[in-house]
Amino acid sequence: MNDKDMHTAVSGIKNDLFLKALKGETVQRPPVWMMRQAGRYLPEFIALRDKYDFFTRCRTPEIAAEITVQPIRRIAPDAAILFSDILVVPQAMGLEVIMKENFGPFVPNPIRTIQDVERVFVPDIHETLGYVMEAIKITKEMLNDEVPLIGFAGSPWTIMCYAVEGQGSKSFDKAKGFCFQYPEAAHVLLQKITDTTILYLKEKVKAGVNAVQVFDSWGGMLSPVDYQEFSWKYINQIIEALADDAPVIVFGKGCWFALGEMGKSRASALGVDWTCSPRNARYLSGGKITLQGNFDPSRLLSPIPVIKKMVHEMIDEFGKDKYIVNLGHGILPNIPVDHAKAFIDAVKEYNI
Repeated sequence: MNDKDMHTAVSGIKNDLFLKALKGETVQRPPVWMMRQAGRYLPEFIALRDKYDFFTRCRTPEIAAEITVQPIRRIAPDAAILFSDILVVPQAMGLEVIMKENFGPFVPNPIRTIQDVERVFVPDIHETLGYVMEAIKITKEMLNDEVPLIGFAGSPWTIMCYAVEGQGSKSFDKAKGFCFQYPEAAHVLLQKITDTTILYLKEKVKAGVNAVQVFDSWGGMLSPVDYQEFSWKYINQIIEALADDAPVIVFGKGCWFALGEMGKSRASALGVDWTCSPRNARYLSGGKITLQGNFDPSRLLSPIPVIKKMVHEMIDEFGKDKYIVNLGHGILPNIPVDHAKAFIDAVKEYNI
């Protein structure tokens, strides 16, 4: 049995490049996947979107599984990420969250007072989010161990942003204001979200995901000092709780200033957005941890030869080891499928 066969036997995954990169092992080429790859740029996804509303897609295991594997069939990345949404967690905690057409997420009764914090609870995961575990099991069957499956959750701070603001925002002033006016209540809420997220991700691992990612989409809204208090310490609790169960990737958009602290944690990889150069990301994170990113999603609108050239340059800059090729944020809805495929293919053609 050669090394590759042994690896396959251990992980059970035929293409385990992604898992090797998370362990920091030497690879022939880096693995590649794209944030939001299960979704809106694919015509087969749009067909399902036109038929079922957003949370119906999330809550129907067969549909969520189908959406998860669509990009595996179409563009063949090295990992699948379960189709779901970070806002299923606050829904499970007793908050109403609806997805408004041409608007985005909306919380009709946002948290604005200390009393509001008290009505939010840590739920029974099987009762409230059992449909996610069912989707994982169906997805695993459909993937047939071809590639690993990633499960995810929002960071407690990012979830709190929506819960307090009530909708998306460019600055999340209400969420920040709540933290600064009522710090005790904010910490109670953040801890409840953290406890729920830990239970949720642990169940996802039991159901079969091979790694988990924490999305801190709005972490960059906080100053470095406030980030430590209101975001990082809760993310780190999640890492500590999950690290022995599965590799944990942390992606903080706009959080380059925290890469040093993140690099000392038990996270297996750190996501980087396009505002931080590969060299700076390596330097700031301490140079030992696996990094993931950081192609500007808008750059996928470039001509295909330019995409391929830029991807190869990005790999050269990050280095092929301890690196997972990805975008610096989610893929945009207007990206042509052949451009998305060119991004994936460019990585596969690296060093051939």
